[in-house]
Amino acid sequence: MSEVIRILLPIIAIILLVAGCSKGEAPSRPATTASAPSVAAAPAASGCQACHPIKLDQAHRLACPRCHQGDAQATAKEAAHAGLVSQPAHPEQMAAVCGPCHPRQVEAAARSLHFTLAREVNLVRRAFGAREELTSITEIPRHSSPKTALALADDLLRRRCLACHVYDPGDPYPATRHGTGCAACHLAFRNGKLAEHAFLARPTDDQCLSCHYGNRVGSDYHGRFEHDYHSDFDTPFKPGDDTDPPYGVRFHQLTPDLHQKAGLACIDCHGGRELMADGRPVACLDCHGPAIPQDSTLKLRDQDGRRLLTTRASGKQLAVPLLRDPAHRRYGAKVACEVCHAQWSFADHGDYLLRQDEADFESPWSSLIRQGNWQVEQELNAVFNGNGLDGPPSMTDRVAGGSSRGLWLQTYELRRWEEVNTCRDHQGVLQVCRPLLDLNLSYVNAQGEVVIDGATPVAGTNIMQPYTPHTTGPAGNFYWRRLDAQADR
Repeated sequence: MSEVIRILLPIIAIILLVAGCSKGEAPSRPATTASAPSVAAAPAASGCQACHPIKLDQAHRLACPRCHQGDAQATAKEAAHAGLVSQPAHPEQMAAVCGPCHPRQVEAAARSLHFTLAREVNLVRRAFGAREELTSITEIPRHSSPKTALALADDLLRRRCLACHVYDPGDPYPATRHGTGCAACHLAFRNGKLAEHAFLARPTDDQCLSCHYGNRVGSDYHGRFEHDYHSDFDTPFKPGDDTDPPYGVRFHQLTPDLHQKAGLACIDCHGGRELMADGRPVACLDCHGPAIPQDSTLKLRDQDGRRLLTTRASGKQLAVPLLRDPAHRRYGAKVACEVCHAQWSFADHGDYLLRQDEADFESPWSSLIRQGNWQVEQELNAVFNGNGLDGPPSMTDRVAGGSSRGLWLQTYELRRWEEVNTCRDHQGVLQVCRPLLDLNLSYVNAQGEVVIDGATPVAGTNIMQPYTPHTTGPAGNFYWRRLDAQADR
């Protein structure tokens, strides 16, 4: 009897094991018969996220209608989207949507230069004869058929020049699409689309460069200088550079700013208090001066005879060199730091801009399809590489929306970076300058008549305007020639 039990025990164990598999885990060998049990599907998401699966950050885990309105309980698209607010952070919506939780930030943002662009608006308008100061880009007058150079400049600002601002989501190039209002800085986009719905407490350089690209401050921080527009220059100069340019126009890779090479992001110097109108702009002396200013927002400390900076973006700790050279004491109040320390600067001479309402484009523009403006490029491509325009040439008002007749075309006389030019600001300080107001505006109406031909800034306008190139590097004997005899006065 014991012998029978000894033989049956292993058989019984195998039977129990198989039975256990059928009730618990499936055997490792996949089932091949039609009678194999099916795996239950995961429960479907409900509400808005059934169609729009998104990732939210901890602080913004709110019901979708809280910001976007609509009806989260509806099952039909039309009903769910009734009353939908697609861009709740837009300047026209942000007080009602973002304001209840962020009242101070929203109130300050509304008057910041990032929102109003008042400096750029008034600089250009004064150059073409304006006598009144505007407080915001939204106040620029609209003109369907400009009769004066100032009216033409107004249309230029609304539809071509000021394409990067928080009222507009930017051109749909891979690296330039961005949110509107608060979302322009605090949401991440990749390849022209929203990457995720998690709000960034600290914007990265990608958000900054979605507006500060082309030959503008910010792009130079990363060592980028835009190619000429002509098709002869629209050429990949190195392997792997043959894809569509992320910023619309290819760029030369020059020497980046030494701060960028050290690991500082844009927000490490330009924090929220400065950008949102509550704080003063950062100055070189904040870090490199003899003492740390009491009102500095930078994470600086003096320790063991060294000045140390902890970066906002990465938490990296960097040693900061202090001013040692006697030239700083001699010229410090008379000469801006970048006069000696800028490695290169933007110098785009002869900026020619033509508004054309007529549909008959001349052949030279077939070589200038690259324009750094998506709408212009689409229209020119339709003319020269497609079946022609469906209607008259038109562009969108980037501030108020809506399309109107006229296409703004652009070309340059000369684009160079070799020479660092200097000029004096209104306080007499020697600054790096660039030909920001070297503008020539023309207008051809729908009948092909030249209404305005080569309008330039009014007499007395300083074409060369001071700016701060973000191309900092070590100074040396080569840079002393920038200090003209006037610097000692």
